[in-house]
Amino acid sequence: MNRQEIDGRLDAKAVAWLDQALAEAAEAAEAAEKPDNVAVPRWELRFAAAGRHCGQENADDVRTLLLRRAGADVGTLTRLYQQGAAAERRAVLLALPDLVPGPEALPLVEDALRTNDTRLVEAAVGPYAAGHLDPHAWRHAVLKCLFTGVPVAAVADLERRAHGDAELARMLADYASERTAAGRSVPADLHRVLIMTGEES
Repeated sequence: MNRQEIDGRLDAKAVAWLDQALAEAAEAAEAAEKPDNVAVPRWELRFAAAGRHCGQENADDVRTLLLRRAGADVGTLTRLYQQGAAAERRAVLLALPDLVPGPEALPLVEDALRTNDTRLVEAAVGPYAAGHLDPHAWRHAVLKCLFTGVPVAAVADLERRAHGDAELARMLADYASERTAAGRSVPADLHRVLIMTGEES
C-alpha cells in the first residue's frame, strides 16, 4: 500500500497527522546514524497511536509505512513487537519482508506462531516466513493455520514449498486421522495442501 492510496482513505486531519508522523520517522532514520542518540523517537509513539488517528481499518498500512520510512532495524522492530499490543505486533510482522533481508527477525515470527491469535498467525506466515523458516518450522506453521482456522491462502509461497514434501503430507495425514478418530471434521484446507504435496493417495 503506497502513500497516495492511504491518503485516499483518510480525512484531512488524519492526513496531517500522518504527514507529521512520517516526517518524524524520516528524521529518526537520519538520527539513527548518531551513536549518542538515545531518546525514544516520537514516531514510535505515533506508531502505537496510528489506529486512533487514522482508523483501525487503516492502521496496518499506516504502521508499515512508518516502519519503512524510519528504516526500522531489527532491534527497533523487536522492541516495538515486544512492547506493542497485538495490532502493533501484526504491523511489525507485515513489514518484515521490506525491512529485514536475512533471518534475524525469525524470533518474532516464531513468537507469533506460538500464539492462538489468528491475526498474528496470519501475518506471521507471509513472505518473510516463506523465505526464511526452515522446513521443520514451516511445516508446523502450516499446521498452526489448520489448528487455528487461518486460511492456508495466507501462507506465502505455499504451493512451491509444499510440492513434493512427503513429511508435510505425513503430518497432514496424521492430523486428519486424529480428527476423524475424535469424531471431528477435517478442514477442507488440509486436503488442499495435501494435494499440493502430490502425496495424496
